[in-house]
Formats: sequence, C-alpha cells, structure tokens
Amino acid sequence: MATADGRIDALKVKHQQIDDTLQSETSRPLPDDTAIASLKREKLRLKDEINRLTQH
Repeated sequence: MATADGRIDALKVKHQQIDDTLQSETSRPLPDDTAIASLKREKLRLKDEINRLTQH
C-alpha cells in the first residue's frame, strides 16, 4: 500500500505543478491557447488517475 500512497502523492505534486504552470500561462499577455489546452488535458488525466487509485 505504501507504493500506491507514494504514487498518489507524486501524482498530486505533478497535478499542482501543472496547475501552477496553467495559472502562469493564463495570466501572461498573449497566452498560448494550445499549451493551455494541453495542460488542462494533462491535469484532467492526472486527476482521473488519482481518483482511480484512491477508489481501490
């Protein structure tokens, strides 16, 4: 179970890093819409994986 907890923690850290990057990108002048869409997709993928791991 420790490895699952470690994996979940690592995913949460990565999710927060993507959120920070996303906030930075959206607050700058002329944000890159393609980068924002990609970051949002990755953030959602991580959230889904975290939810899947915490349900088991």
